[in-house]
Amino acid sequence: MRLRSRIMTDSSNSPSSAPTLTAVVTGANSGIGRAAAVDLASNGWNVYGSMRSLDKGEKLKAMADEAGVTVTPVVCDVTDQESVQRAVDEVTTAAGGIDVMVNNAGIGGNGVVEETAISVYEEVMDVNVYGIVRCVQAVLPQMRERGSGCIINVSSIAGRIAAIGQSPYVASKWAVEGLTEGLAQEVAPHGIRVALIEPGIVRTAIMAKNTEAPNASGAYDAAYRHMFNFYAKGLETPGHPSEVAQVIYEAATTTNPKLRYTCGWGGEELANNRANVSDEDWVALGAIDDDAEYAARFSELFHLEI
Repeated sequence: MRLRSRIMTDSSNSPSSAPTLTAVVTGANSGIGRAAAVDLASNGWNVYGSMRSLDKGEKLKAMADEAGVTVTPVVCDVTDQESVQRAVDEVTTAAGGIDVMVNNAGIGGNGVVEETAISVYEEVMDVNVYGIVRCVQAVLPQMRERGSGCIINVSSIAGRIAAIGQSPYVASKWAVEGLTEGLAQEVAPHGIRVALIEPGIVRTAIMAKNTEAPNASGAYDAAYRHMFNFYAKGLETPGHPSEVAQVIYEAATTTNPKLRYTCGWGGEELANNRANVSDEDWVALGAIDDDAEYAARFSELFHLEI
């Protein structure tokens, strides 16, 4: 599959062998998106970093300046179809086309099903799922007409396992997984590559914002404890946004593409071992109340200490 008919043939993926490509990275004002935008620019790409307001771009500019590269900010609210289309049109006019679309913008969402308002699900889905759909619909016509391009959707390891106590977030990321699997088949005949990035725990702003849970009834204390204990363990040695950025670059440029790429703390262990955990064992894990017993069983099943 090609990127504007100029995908690299050098398997080393060295910056010197890379063609000049244009990429748009959504949610580029922080975390993984910011790191990805700067990393792609550092590899000689023409990069546009989208954000809801240009006021949010100060840290992106500082990071780009430090790396000696330029990332052009562009206003884009992924929950607004007109905003998305304006951003895509702006970049297309300036750069002549978009080779790579990195759909990274996303929000978290804690809560068990019983205690989470529908409005929370709607908000999380609007950003994490419908935001991707809007961006894909805006950029695909030009890629399809050209017969080349790459769409990279940033999911989560929570798109592979139903992380306890995070029903809105999990639902959105499972939706992203199904959406992307289907999209990959749909656009394959048109020479367009699609990839899923599935980070485990990575130190980003979303972690700092995602510290509350409803727990209105008090009936789900164990579920929330297990969830927060899991993240506390991962945050002892978390992945770094730059690690995810490197994986995004690999997904876009490799001559041996695949659909899924895991990274970050716990990503590989959770993705690989979930396939070997029976549904019955998974459900039984949730029935364990004691924290130490839960952690021991979790580690036994996933070969990951929590």
